[in-house]
This record gives sequence, structure tokens and C-alpha cells, in this order.
Amino acid sequence: MSGAMGTMAGMNRPVDMAASLDIGLAWHNRFASLGEAFHTLLSPTPLPAPHWVGTSPAVADLLGLDRAWLASPAALDAFTGNLAIAGTQPLASVYSGHQFGHWAGQLGDGRAILLGEVDTASGPQEVQLKGAGLTPYSRMGDGRAVLRSSIREFLCSEAMHALGIPTSRALCVTGSPAPVRREEIETAAVVTRVAPSFIRFGHFEHFSHSGQHAQLRTLADFVIDHFYPACRDAPGNPYAALLEAVSARTAEMVAQWQAVGFCHGVMNTDNMSILGLTIDYGPFQFLDAFNPAHVCNHSDTGGRYAYNRQPNIAYWNLFALGQALLPLMDDQQQALDALEPYKAHMPAALQRRMNAKLGLDRVEDGDAELTETLMKLMAADAVDFTIFWRRLSHAVVGTLESVRDLFLQREAFDAWATRWRERLQAQPDFDASATQARMLHTNPQVVLRNHLGEVAIQRAKQGDFSELARLQNALERPFEEAPGQEDLAAFPPDWASGIEISCSS
Repeated sequence: MSGAMGTMAGMNRPVDMAASLDIGLAWHNRFASLGEAFHTLLSPTPLPAPHWVGTSPAVADLLGLDRAWLASPAALDAFTGNLAIAGTQPLASVYSGHQFGHWAGQLGDGRAILLGEVDTASGPQEVQLKGAGLTPYSRMGDGRAVLRSSIREFLCSEAMHALGIPTSRALCVTGSPAPVRREEIETAAVVTRVAPSFIRFGHFEHFSHSGQHAQLRTLADFVIDHFYPACRDAPGNPYAALLEAVSARTAEMVAQWQAVGFCHGVMNTDNMSILGLTIDYGPFQFLDAFNPAHVCNHSDTGGRYAYNRQPNIAYWNLFALGQALLPLMDDQQQALDALEPYKAHMPAALQRRMNAKLGLDRVEDGDAELTETLMKLMAADAVDFTIFWRRLSHAVVGTLESVRDLFLQREAFDAWATRWRERLQAQPDFDASATQARMLHTNPQVVLRNHLGEVAIQRAKQGDFSELARLQNALERPFEEAPGQEDLAAFPPDWASGIEISCSS
């Protein structure tokens, strides 16, 4: 099989589903069972001469795949889309959405093909090939992903999971010499993504805006029955209860983004998970120097998705979801009431996260002001976000000199630090060593900074995947300080500020 895949012959034809490979998983196709209004059944389009780029043994374990088999030529063909997998029912789903605040109409899986769903010890998990070829929803796209963006998604999915942030996962990345045109000619890749569901806000918008209210109800019932069963028995309208539950999950997710300095970059409604997962890694970035107004997406010329706007954009997107669900509610007030808790939930969730970063085990009066004063100081002096929090964690036992060195306004920092130490030590049963240990497991040593990903990508383009593997290993253990990884936790080089990432990233 792999020899046949080494030629260009037949590469533009979908894979033959009749010749399928049993990989030892029991597949279900619940989304496929929703009906033809929700998707188009189609097979991946093969790629020539596939090769391994990276794999995640942890995700293999999650799915129940044998780690040794994952390294095999058969697995390579299967997860490139060159060999059909027995029991799967490949499809591309249709959805719509708002992009950069404007209604974009019908969108859909333009380069992703859902294989099906696997039962795991953590519950059902959908498996999707991103970059697997043209679909009816590709519009003007080519249905492919490039090596650069696939590596970024693979690394960040697993990095976010290790940080404890709700996210899709990534089983593997395969590459191919097949040319793909973006700003320049690049090479193709396929990333195998895993999540309990890839249903987005945009799925609901599609059926609502197109007047397909029966299908809208079917979709909402599907999501409630499989992911939010408590909403069925909630007082009042179950669809309003669904909206409130989604809002709560979204609030918690965005609070975690803010606390770790993560910028999503393209928070369109079609990129928002109905399960409150971080999905669709494109022009994302972890902050280097702290700048609340930082815009990581070079395509976002208006700064809509700046770091400090993410909580409000999440609410805007939830409001759009509420509008989509209105045909299933008794009146508009039900939707507004369901959204109202977000306004208090998100700030409270963020304050809890910030308190944990500060070593404070509960939120008390004055903590919000203590945090706000610190963030203003960090912004004014462009303090490195990740390094500050790591050094502060170490400083619980010892001096604050290494933290103080990050600031130009030394006296202002000293005043803040005095208040922080007083608040810290006033906690009942305060123990410095225990507090330090908690903070060191809250404030990461290593995050996926842009320049780290860029180095791994450039080497991968030359056929050297060793740096990718080294970075992946560190990101899977972000709170450890392992020998030989000091460069991964260092200040970014000067050239890092010149990296531009866009919607093609």
C-alpha cells in the first residue's frame, strides 16, 4: 500500500472505502445518523509519499490504540487519508457563522473530514482528519493544510491539555511533498484531531438562519442528550438551560486563556465549541511581553480579537448562539436570562485563576485591586508574562530580587510586593513551601511561544523532526524544570517580535 502511495497516480481521487483497514477500534457514527441536512458523506483524498511528522502516545492511549502500531506504515496511510478505516463513516459537516463580527453565511468543514467516534475510558471521542482534501464546503479553498499550521495545531493542542485547559487533542501529524499554495508554495500535512465533539456555535447558526428549525431542534436535542443531559430536566426551557450551560463552560475556558496569557486569534462563531473546548488553532499566541491590547493575528487589522477583548468577544459569540436558539425558546427574555450569568461568571472565574497564580487559596475583598495593580505595572514595563509568574512562584521561599529585576518601576513593584506578601502570609495555616509548590504547578515553566514553534517548523521543513519532539516533550510537562530545556523557558530572542501569524497559519 505504501509503495502505491509514493506516486502521484490517483492522488486526486477519494480513497476507496471498500478496501478498509481494521485498526481495532469500535466506531460509532452518531453525528452521521443526524441525517443528510447536517453533512455530506465523502472520503479523504490521498496524498503522495506520506511521512511521519509527530505522534502523541498519550492520545493513542486515550483512544485505545497500540503505541507500536501507531508507528507503522499502515497507521501512516490511515491517518493521512490514504487508506480507509473499517467502521468509519467519513463526512464533512455543514455550518455557518460570524467571521470578524460579520455574517459569513454557509461555511462548513472545508478541509476537515470526520471519521467517526470511538468509545474511550474518558467517554466518546470523535476523530477528524484536518487537511484531508476538498469537501463541498471548501468554497475557494483547496481542502489542504500545510506543514507549518499542522505542527502548530499539534503542539498547541497537547500543550493546552497539559496546562489543564479544555481543548481538542491531536493524535498525530503526517506530511507529504505535495505542494500547497498559501502566501508561498508549501508542503501538505494532515493533523488527526480528537475531541468529544466538534459541534460549533456555527452549526446552530446555520439551521436557525436558514429557517431549518426542525433540524435546529434535532441538533439541540442531540447535544443535550449526549453532552448536557441535566438541561433536559432543568426548570423552564431546556434550550435556554443549554445556552446557560454553554455560557458557563465558555466562561471557564476563556478565564483559563487569560490566566495563562493565551490569545486565540480568530474567535469567530464557527471556531467556538459547543462544549467549551479550545478548537481550531490558527493564529494563536502565548504572550511574551505583557500587552493587554496585543493582537496576535496579522489578519485582524481592526484588533477585534486582541487579548484583552477575548472575554467580551466570547459573550458576543454566546449572544449569537442565543439568537440562533431563539426559535426553540418561548421568548427572547429566556435567552437574555440564560446569558446574564456570564457577566459575573467570567470575571469570578478569572479572579480565582489569578488568585491561584498569586498563591492565594480563596478570593477576598481587595484581591481584584491587587491583581489589577500588578497587571498595570506589568503592562507599563512590558514584563515577560510567563517568566514573571514563574519567578514569583520561586520567590515565595526566598527573595524577590529576580522578580524585581523584570520591572523598570522598582519602587512601584516594591509597594505591590509588600501588599502581596502581607496578603499571602495572612492566610490561615500559611506554609511557604506548600504555597510555592502549588504555584509552581499553576504557573508553567514552558509554554508554546511563537519562536519555539517557528524553530521546530523550520527544522521540520528540512526533514529534521528532533526539535519538534524535544519541544513536544517539554510542553507535555509544562511545570517541570528539566535539565537541557533551559532555552525553552528563556526570554524570546529579538527576532521573535517579527514573526507574523495570520489566518493562513
